[in-house]
Amino acid sequence: MRLAVNKTYKMYVGGKFIRSESGRSLSQQGTNYCHGSRKDLRDAIVAARGAQASWEARTAYNRGQILYRIAEMLEARATEFCDVMCAEKSATCDQNKEEIQCAVDRLVYYCGWADKFSSIFGSVNPVAENYFNFTVPEATGVVGIVADEGTALIGLVSQIASCIVSGNTCVVLASDKYPLTACELGEVLATSDVPGGVVNILTGHKQELIPHMAKHMDVNAIDYRDGDTKTEQLLKNEGAENVKRIKLSKRTTRSGWIKDSAQGPYEIEKFVEMKTVWHPVGV
Repeated sequence: MRLAVNKTYKMYVGGKFIRSESGRSLSQQGTNYCHGSRKDLRDAIVAARGAQASWEARTAYNRGQILYRIAEMLEARATEFCDVMCAEKSATCDQNKEEIQCAVDRLVYYCGWADKFSSIFGSVNPVAENYFNFTVPEATGVVGIVADEGTALIGLVSQIASCIVSGNTCVVLASDKYPLTACELGEVLATSDVPGGVVNILTGHKQELIPHMAKHMDVNAIDYRDGDTKTEQLLKNEGAENVKRIKLSKRTTRSGWIKDSAQGPYEIEKFVEMKTVWHPVGV
């Protein structure tokens, strides 16, 4: 009699699949996954910082191509994702299929914005002297993403895609309810031309790591959507030390994430900084 080979998920950091340095693990639906530690978080932030400059330096067209490649690989593994999401009981089978297709479409949507959002938010400003004055959006840097607990996939994909399309890198604290789906997404990213360190995914207990992420001086912004007022206040207080940009909103349901209103260029704008430069007019 043959015994099934149970899958053990690792975390995705710096383009590699790693075990937690603590050796701890958790189990869900008979599947083991890593219990990330503070040291794992620091390593992920180092990886994100190391990748950020080169990722932002890529052309917007190239970043769009890579987002499209993620969509291709996600669609190719739709059946596998559906099985995992059904095992995590995130929704019915038909609802999970719809969510996966929406996640693919969401990636393609942000792919299209990669070389266009700067035209929306940038400007040429009128001045009274012989200078050109330009305002252009630039990436904020390293963004900490706390995965929304309201959905398994579409929320996570939306948070990541709107973050990295502008040149940011991110460290993701996976959902406590749906960690296996996040691990599966890491496997998609590993085969999607995404440079190592651009997206880093940690699993475990979010509440253990959120305070350390909030205090870390090399995290430039945090995306938090669970709506817990105590955690929101902690993020504001700790984030003030290095003037982190803190994006707060209430938890969004699966149906809310699927709506067109959950996407748009203003989701990208929340994690870009406006840079104004002066240039003399040539004679």
